[in-house]
Parts: sequence; structure tokens; C-alpha cells
Amino acid sequence: MVIKPKIRGFVCITSHPAGCAAHVQEEIDYVAKQGALEGGPKRVLVVGSSTGYGLSSRIVTAFGFGADTLGVFFERPSSNGRPASAGWYNTAAFTAAAEAKGLYAGNINGDAFSQEIKDKTIATIREKLGQVDLVIYSLASPRRTDPVSGETYKSVLKPVGSSFAAKTLDTDKKIISEQTIEPANEQEIADTVKVMGGEDWVMWMDALSEAGVLAEGAATLAYSYIGPEVTHPIYRSGTIGKAKEHLENTAATLTAKGHPAWVAINKAVVTQASSAIPVVPLYVSLLFKIMKEKGLHEGCIEQMYRLFAEKYNNGQPETDEAKRIRLDDWEMKPEVQEAVKALWPTVTSENLEEISDFAGYQKDFLQLFGFGLDGVDYEADVEADVPMDA
Repeated sequence: MVIKPKIRGFVCITSHPAGCAAHVQEEIDYVAKQGALEGGPKRVLVVGSSTGYGLSSRIVTAFGFGADTLGVFFERPSSNGRPASAGWYNTAAFTAAAEAKGLYAGNINGDAFSQEIKDKTIATIREKLGQVDLVIYSLASPRRTDPVSGETYKSVLKPVGSSFAAKTLDTDKKIISEQTIEPANEQEIADTVKVMGGEDWVMWMDALSEAGVLAEGAATLAYSYIGPEVTHPIYRSGTIGKAKEHLENTAATLTAKGHPAWVAINKAVVTQASSAIPVVPLYVSLLFKIMKEKGLHEGCIEQMYRLFAEKYNNGQPETDEAKRIRLDDWEMKPEVQEAVKALWPTVTSENLEEISDFAGYQKDFLQLFGFGLDGVDYEADVEADVPMDA
């Protein structure tokens, strides 16, 4: 079948197997070009491994350190002529490339929040790896079912305390407008923390520890974001921010339990999750323009390579006063933020493409789903049913 992008709102509902494979190969080639990394983990579990930072983390640890990896994700295979999800195709491509290099690349598809998937992961580690040296927790989900209570919680994208009005970008229509969002109530805040906070991270680490599948001194990493003042009301000071604060505080909890834990604060990139947040696509479009002009721009793979090559220090990471690894250091440089701040009040629907890198934003968005990759024939028939080795 010939597969074209079909975009609805902030989601592309189709994905291209050859394009996703090309995107994964680009990231693998980037790591190979930078060169092998010394030391580091050799057996890695990535919870949330099929897209974005989780996928790039798996690529860097496998092709940088030569690590055997086990990935956990929740992706959709192809069915009834419908393409699989991008994460499915990404993982199939990664698995083939890793196995061709002689690396173990195990995959578990299912709800990472569930006890069933935790148990299946533990059994697989015992059988294939014995133990793991590093656990990377990189889940992004709009809802979570608590495996103990059975209750399902849903997250919301809302400010806290008062309503929020700001410019936002309709990425479909390329229109900038003013949007007002009413504040979350206490239940919505609590539910968002339940979904996106650190509770499940603790459950994973406790389960792995109790099962004896963590190597001595095994560490764990999770990812977060802070961002600039212009996005704080809807992000850092909003419901998501409350959840991220909980996630960051969880690192101290895990470390106290004997599992060295850190949260890396990453820079803004285009992801399926960030595309849904008001204000963020406009901010990212302006940010990309400035960072590219200054030679500071990074995508997920560049960030994750820099994390392990320069910041992680084989388990002795460089951190800020709150014990966080700051990969957003280039984004938050005063000269970058001042340039973005100067552009912000001047951007309109009419000059959007002139004074921002909205074209770069759109390209990155489409590439999340395997579209717009060089060397891929998007007019050719492709097989949508791509198998994935377990």
C-alpha cells in the first residue's frame, strides 16, 4: 500500500514503515559517527522505549556502549490494511539493527503501568540478561490504571490557581490566536500527578529490586522539562509541572532506597506529547530558529548522546543544586532566551514562517511518524505488516 500522512489535530494517524526505519537508522548513524562510549551500562531496561527520548536512549546505550537492551512500550501492530503505530515500526527497525550487530534487543508490548507487564519484564530479564545495570524510565501517557486499586486516572493540561491567557499556534491552520484556559481543580491536579508523577517509577524499581534482577549499584534515570517563563503557567507551574516536580522528588526517594536515581532536565523538542500543549509549539518554533542560528540546536538523539557522553559520567553525573542533570543548559542560555523573548510579542500568523522555524517544527513532527525522510520513496507500495521480534 501507499501510505500518506493523515493529520488530525496534533496527531498523525498514519505512519510509514520505511520512513520510521530510515529515521531510526539516522539516529544509529549519528551515534556511530560520534564514536563508541567508554564504560557505561551493558544491560539496560528502557520503560517507554519506542519513541522520543526513550528510543534515543536505547539507541545510544546499544550503539554507543554496546549494551544489550530490553524495551517496554505500548504500540499498535498493523491490522486490516491499517499501518502500525510509528513506535511499532521504530522498534522493529531498532531490533533488526541491534541484532545485526550481535546485541540482544528484547521487546515487551503492553501497558507498562500494569503488574502483568512488570512481571513479564522481570521474567525476561532473568531469562535473557540475568540482571540489568541501568533502568531508564521514559513513559508519556494521558492515563494510567493503578494496578493495586484498579482505578483509572486521566491527566489534564491546565494551569493551577488562576486562568491562563497567551498566544498559541494552531499547527494545522498556521494561525496564531489568543487562548484562555481555566485552572484545574484539586482532583485534576492529583490525577495528573498520579499519571505523570513518580509513583509508577517507584513501583518499577521496587518490583525489580524485590525480584533480584537489579545488578549491584544499578542506577535509574527519568526525564523531565522546566522551560522558560512564557510556558510556565501551562507547563512548569501547571498540572504537568506538579507531576514533574513529583517525578523529580522521586529520585531522592529511590536513592534513599539504595537505587541511585537521577532526573535529566531535557530541552524542548517536537514530540507527540509536546504538540498537544498550548503555547509550546509556538515557543518551540521560535526557539529552534534561535538555537539553529547559534549552532546550539539538538534533537532527541543529540541530547541523549550528550547525556551519556558528557553528563552521566558512568553513574557520577554532573548535577545542579537540586541533583538534576541539566541537558536544557543550552536552551536556557540567557542569550537564547532573550532572543526568543524579543520575538514573542512580534510573531503573528502573517509573519510566522518568516521569523520562526515553523518549517523545522513541521518537519520534525512529520518525521515522528516516518514522513519527510530523505531517500524514502513515498509513492512506492510498502508492506504495512512489519513483524517485530520479541
